[in-house]
Amino acid sequence: MNATEFQTPLKRALGLGSAKSGTHHFIVQRVTAVALVPLVLWIVYFALRVALADYAQARALVHEPLNAVLLLAFVTALFWHAQLGLQVVIEDYVHTPWLEITAQLAVKILCVLGALASALAIVQIAVR
Repeated sequence: MNATEFQTPLKRALGLGSAKSGTHHFIVQRVTAVALVPLVLWIVYFALRVALADYAQARALVHEPLNAVLLLAFVTALFWHAQLGLQVVIEDYVHTPWLEITAQLAVKILCVLGALASALAIVQIAVR
């Protein structure tokens, strides 16, 4: 049996069907969520240590390689997960095509800029 046998003529003519990317999006969103669980626990611990430290001690904490790497991992997973989640919300609730495209682009650009700015700040503190 061919998969097109189960499609209506209109669906076949419009080319509607699986975009074959939903599973990848679902898996990546779940992987980032799972990665964020231990990273959030660590970031809470790290934030408490930074909150109780003076400026020099806080810089020294970020300067430690393990902390810098975990901060970068947290920022990367956080912005990626946020972008994926907002993409789904926009796809589900924004039905005006130009507004949907604009919102998707804005979310992607803001997430990339936020991740890059955060990574740059972490790297600058870590290498000095």
